[in-house]
Amino acid sequence: MAESSESLNTQPSSFNRLRDIVAKLRGPGGCPWDQEQTHESLLPATIEEAYEVAEAARARNDAHFQEELGDLLLLVVMHAEIAREAGRFTIDNVIAEITDKLVRRHPHVFGESDARDASAVLKQWEAIKREEKKGDQHYLASLPGALPALMRAQKAQGKVARVNFDWKELRDVIAKVEEELGELKHAVESDDRESTEDEIGDLLFAVVNLARKCKLDAETALQSATDKFVGRFNLLEDKLRARGKKLGDADLPELDAIWNEIKRK
Repeated sequence: MAESSESLNTQPSSFNRLRDIVAKLRGPGGCPWDQEQTHESLLPATIEEAYEVAEAARARNDAHFQEELGDLLLLVVMHAEIAREAGRFTIDNVIAEITDKLVRRHPHVFGESDARDASAVLKQWEAIKREEKKGDQHYLASLPGALPALMRAQKAQGKVARVNFDWKELRDVIAKVEEELGELKHAVESDDRESTEDEIGDLLFAVVNLARKCKLDAETALQSATDKFVGRFNLLEDKLRARGKKLGDADLPELDAIWNEIKRK
């Protein structure tokens, strides 16, 4: 249910309370664990919480989603508090910067620009972003290097598509997947490890592009496939246990027969 304007007005005081609690935890007489944290020590948790937010969103569990968003917000406030203590910047600076950026990059809402659909908005966003950035002026210079591989590949493909570097027809994308699979088979047959790795990368990149052209998220699709695999393997393990066996006791033909039975059901 959408928040009313009245309930939205309570958010600043709630946020300030969170900020004050984090400052108290970090301050004299606070929590020893929180006091020891640094940006570097919090990075694993920051990445983990971002993934947990994604998992909760996919599960469509609002209570869990709300909890995970809170955990991630806590880490954002914690990072900002550590920076404030060092006199570098504050959470207010963080909020002001993103607020200004949103206004600046939405001239079709806050200015005189005209962007009639989502595609036009994205192209405008990229153009404004390039004007703002200094240093390397290459179009893909802002592509984050720390993203998961599938996500980074899809983001790169999406960005270049906005400047017309993209196949128009889905059949061309499928043909590229088939081409890369053929090159991978040749590399495997040649027993060239370096070439095989290179061709596997090309095939994965082509498959990610196919997901993008089908308007699917490759990272989500692979997560779903892995979840499906885990669920089926758990059932396989249960069936083995029912036969008085455990993993490692059965050979591949028996495991494959059970697997196919699970898939049929």
